This record gives sequence, structure tokens and C-alpha cells, in this order.
Amino acid sequence: MTATVSFTIDSPLGPRTATAAYERKGAGEPLLLLHGIGHHLQAWQPVTGILAAQHDVIAVDLPGFGASEPLPDGVPYDLATVVPALAALCTALGVERPHVAGNSLGGLLALAMGRAGLVRSVTALSPAGFWTEPERRYAFAALLAMRAGAKALPLPAIEGLARSAAGRAALTGTIYARPARRAPEAVVAETLALRGATGFRQTLAAGGSVRFTDDVPGLPVTIAWGSRDRLLLPRQGIRAKHTLPDARLVRLPGCGHVPMNDDPALVARVILDTARTPRPRTDTGADTTSDTASDTAAGAAR
Repeated sequence: MTATVSFTIDSPLGPRTATAAYERKGAGEPLLLLHGIGHHLQAWQPVTGILAAQHDVIAVDLPGFGASEPLPDGVPYDLATVVPALAALCTALGVERPHVAGNSLGGLLALAMGRAGLVRSVTALSPAGFWTEPERRYAFAALLAMRAGAKALPLPAIEGLARSAAGRAALTGTIYARPARRAPEAVVAETLALRGATGFRQTLAAGGSVRFTDDVPGLPVTIAWGSRDRLLLPRQGIRAKHTLPDARLVRLPGCGHVPMNDDPALVARVILDTARTPRPRTDTGADTTSDTASDTAAGAAR
């Protein structure tokens, strides 16, 4: 069941109150789940049950998306604001240094939280920020086209399209490799979430100059990329590996940009493997990842 929590964030305008929607289930070490731009927390539903068997899973709607309120007027949707806001959200929920998994925009935020020392481990699924300028322009154009389509279609047309496999592919084929597997009601809900995302334009504008160029040392980090990602092309994963040399780069065969629905078992396994990986030693900088964990990740890559 979706709940809401209010918390105070720092901003260039001074302290402001933000309110976010979230769903929480399971028990164990906390695991924060962050969706991509234009999506909502329900993107994680294919995997939350698996993850909740081992973790206290908290899936959130980012500010200005899903059921979360937009950021207060004048507050930017940039990393410098949203990352501390997510830390404040965790504090309000009584969570200290969760594991974090994010997709697309959420993957970028997860890495930024890791860089800031706010989390225990990071799993980034097709994270934003490793693009070239032409790749960024292509991705933004695709997102704007999806948004325009969602806003142009009346609800009966969306519902009609969602009832057929071909219609679901038309609505969500940019982000899923297997859109026919998506439930019709889920496709309707996420299309409406894209249409109603109050933070979409501001987030896209803030992301225009974003490049993730720093390492995230001292934490288990996995970068996972769908082999059929049509939005952020898989070669960006190689750049991510060069930027984060100690991270594990995992290929998700047959998965698209939002892989949780394309292969829930594989995605859940990659997240769980990362969360159970021992933290690298900080005295020498050596990675102490166990052979077992590495072998499991390698198996996931295959």
C-alpha cells in the first residue's frame, strides 16, 4: 500500500518541505529502489516480492513523479538538490545508509548517493550520465516523444491500446524489450504517470549537462545493462566501467531499458548479489569481493 512522508530539504531558497510517496515491505537490511524519469515506483513491482524476502524494501516515487508532490517552486531538480532530499527521506523513514538500486535516472541518483557516502551498496540499471552528447540528444528526443504521445492520447485510447500486445508495444516498446509481458493495467498506469509527471521537464533540463565522471570507491557497485536497451545504448556500460573500474559490469540478456519487467528473476538476483557483496577494504583500496559473489554475478551476466 502506498504511503506518504514529509521531510525537510535544503535548497538554494533555504529549508523547504517535500512530500514523497513510497511503498515498503519485507524485513532485513534496507533497500531503496529508485525509478527512471517519467516512471513511478510501480516499475519495481515485478521484483519487490523477491527482494522483500531478504530486505526491508522501500520503493519511492521521486519528487515530481508518480504520487509524489513536485519540489517547491524555485527548487531545482538537479543532483545537488535531489540526492540530499533522498537522504532526508531515508532519515524520515528511520533508515540509515540503505542499499540502493536505481534504473536510468534512478541509477544516476543511486551512483550519486554512493559517491556521497549515503548508502551501503549500489546497483545501477542502465544509469543515465554515461552518454556522449549525440546519445544524450537521442535519448531525450525519445523521451519527449513518449511524453508527447502520452499527453496526446485520451484515456479510452490508452486503455484500448493496452489491451493488445501490439498496442502495449506501441506505448512502451521504447523501454521494454518484451512489452507484451507487461500487464495492460500496468501499461495504462505508467502511461498516465508519464503524462502527469510534474517534474519531467525540469528533470530533463537539469540532466542536459550531467556526466557521471567520478569513481565510487569503498562500496560494492554493480552496473547492469540490458542487451536490448533502445534508449541508453549498451555501449554506455563500457564507459561506466572505465569510470568505475572496481564496479562489476553485468549484461542482462534480452532486457530493455527498464529490465525489471523483462527478466524479474535476473534483475533481482543481480541486486541481491550486490547487496551481499563484502565492502571493499578501505586501507588498501583492494576489492575483497568473494569468489562466490563474483561467480554469481558472472552467471547473471551470462
